[in-house]
Amino acid sequence: MNVLTRKFMDYLPALVLFGALVLLWQMAVSVFGIRQYLLPSPASVLAAMTSGQIDWAGHIAVTAAAIFGAFVIAAVGGIALGVVIAWSDVMSRALMPFLVFVNTLPKVAVAPLFLLWLGYGIFPNMLIGALIGFFPVVINTAVGLSQIDSDMLDLGRVFNAPKWKVFAKIRIPNAYPYILSALKVTATAAVVGAIVGEFVASQRGLGYVIITSQSSMNTPLAFGALVWISVIGLVLFGAVAALSRVLAPWAEGQEAN
Repeated sequence: MNVLTRKFMDYLPALVLFGALVLLWQMAVSVFGIRQYLLPSPASVLAAMTSGQIDWAGHIAVTAAAIFGAFVIAAVGGIALGVVIAWSDVMSRALMPFLVFVNTLPKVAVAPLFLLWLGYGIFPNMLIGALIGFFPVVINTAVGLSQIDSDMLDLGRVFNAPKWKVFAKIRIPNAYPYILSALKVTATAAVVGAIVGEFVASQRGLGYVIITSQSSMNTPLAFGALVWISVIGLVLFGAVAALSRVLAPWAEGQEAN
């Protein structure tokens, strides 16, 4: 069995389930005669997604940039803070209460403040998405750097390795599975945060499409925007999963090539 066939078989159950749900959706609309403004059929959603009614490419590009920017900010900032927390007990005691406080803030309530401070544009949406997604990265990075086999640390001491080299050669590779697992969560959280920002105030993007389509009761258009948002999220999640298989194949239950 070649690689492509094996990959297809791995995803076959998910594809079958997705196809069955779409079929049930279409049957429910057809059998019960549900009106389009309440629940559009899959066919009408597909037509809205591919129509020239709006500039799909432009809106998708804006939202994708906001999501990707939020993911990068959350990943870089979260990993950096996780390293600082694992490096110093003093910094850990100083930062953790503050990070927990920030994480408990209602992000929807914070979004208007970001817009007030930073103005309208794509950057506030990135920050809102990063604010939602960075906490899992911080915690998982710190845990991965701290939970290490003592024998590995003893090996570093035998060779008189300095602290920074122990981090670079032993602790950070050990933390790869933890970090990559958190990045998968952040990939979906960044989508939520970016769309929340577009809901609050935006003139472009898929969140803006959903808001404007509600006022005209163009439900197929709103569903189409939701599908495109999901596609962006799946692509980002798939990219992180692919990176995980390269950097930490043992965490995926696979042998390294």
